[in-house]
Amino acid sequence: MKQQEQLSSPIAGCMRWGKWGANFSTAAYRAMIEECLAIGVNSFDHADIYGDYTTEEEFGDALKEDKTLRSQIKLITKCGIQMVTENRPNHNIKSYNTSKKHIIRSAEQSLKNFGTDYLDVLLIHRPDPLLAPEEVAEAIQTLQNQGKVHAFGVSNFLPHQVNMLRKWVPIQYNQIEVSIICTAPFNNGILDNCIENEITPMAWAPLGGGLLTDDLHPHYRSITHAASLLTEKYVAGLNEILIAWLNTHPSKILPVIGTTKSERLAQAKIAASIKLTREDWFLMMKAATGEDVA
Repeated sequence: MKQQEQLSSPIAGCMRWGKWGANFSTAAYRAMIEECLAIGVNSFDHADIYGDYTTEEEFGDALKEDKTLRSQIKLITKCGIQMVTENRPNHNIKSYNTSKKHIIRSAEQSLKNFGTDYLDVLLIHRPDPLLAPEEVAEAIQTLQNQGKVHAFGVSNFLPHQVNMLRKWVPIQYNQIEVSIICTAPFNNGILDNCIENEITPMAWAPLGGGLLTDDLHPHYRSITHAASLLTEKYVAGLNEILIAWLNTHPSKILPVIGTTKSERLAQAKIAASIKLTREDWFLMMKAATGEDVA
């Protein structure tokens, strides 16, 4: 039975809080964390590479200022990508590394960055063609036995990749791209695999990565038209409807909202209480694909 980490819905995505986006000061990190907690968002999604390997430590500086924050939050982070950056001068090419040594070293560096002695969730960031499942299992077992990692999962893994790895180590989460403009997981087996194996899916870019704010998507007009009909019916905003559409799926998708504004997270929090009818869900799917179901 998988350990329940009681992650919030939504999860706050922190990729753009630092160097890759808003360049938050320590005070701004702390204020954003506190705003999230005030609206009931207690889970924060990171990866070691964010901000060219700087965002975890900056977030950790805010936690170190207020020692009471750590016990109130859930820390999620990812490892396995090696980026070429001045902060990692020994990396010569962007690559993947899921060796036992690298996973343990990455997790321990994340612990140091955050100023904590445990991670609530550790994910493998991308499927690695050279992944040796027994090494991953040994790394995770070591970290869990030491109390350094509570729950383990993957990110961007396809069903066959999940099934291969879970023969060696229990998988509790799979963070995937799924949204109104990325509907493949509803049909390619990813979400079916999550239900079958009691894996909780997390959705990155659950609002389409901003593509619904302009005319770039081929079904932009039909999606926004359908959503506008539902905003009136459910007395909710566009973003709330798009998140509610994900929430309606039986796999219990947890949206990861990558924003620097707590208002966006508050909108997604409201969406957790909205469940679309089946016909409304398929109205949105038709708008996204341009086709009725068979």
